Amino acid sequence: MSAQETIQKTVDDNDVVLFMKGTSQMPQCGFSSKVAGILNFMGGEYLDVNVLADQDIRQGIKDFSDWPTIPQLYVKGEFVGGCDIVIEMTLSGELDQMLADKGVAFDTEKADQIRAANV
Repeated sequence: MSAQETIQKTVDDNDVVLFMKGTSQMPQCGFSSKVAGILNFMGGEYLDVNVLADQDIRQGIKDFSDWPTIPQLYVKGEFVGGCDIVIEMTLSGELDQMLADKGVAFDTEKADQIRAANV
């Protein structure tokens, strides 16, 4: 299976996928750490894909999304964005709305706490 096929299958088979450097419990860069931290705090289930473990996936995800940076978040097959976009969407409530609209469970009180802490 090619990297593109593997990425497509991963995105199709999981509600929320974070392609990141490192893992959700041990991020290997600050940007990946921020996005994983948001997702971890909000309590939703997601698959973390460590792009550092596979060079083909590391480059392949950039080609797949036509987005040059990592991390990359996908929700129900839809590319959401990278670190800055996820932070902005979290603070504006757009990420909550997207997750809710797509039927992805998360802790709304935790999401509210993130916003309250960043006022």
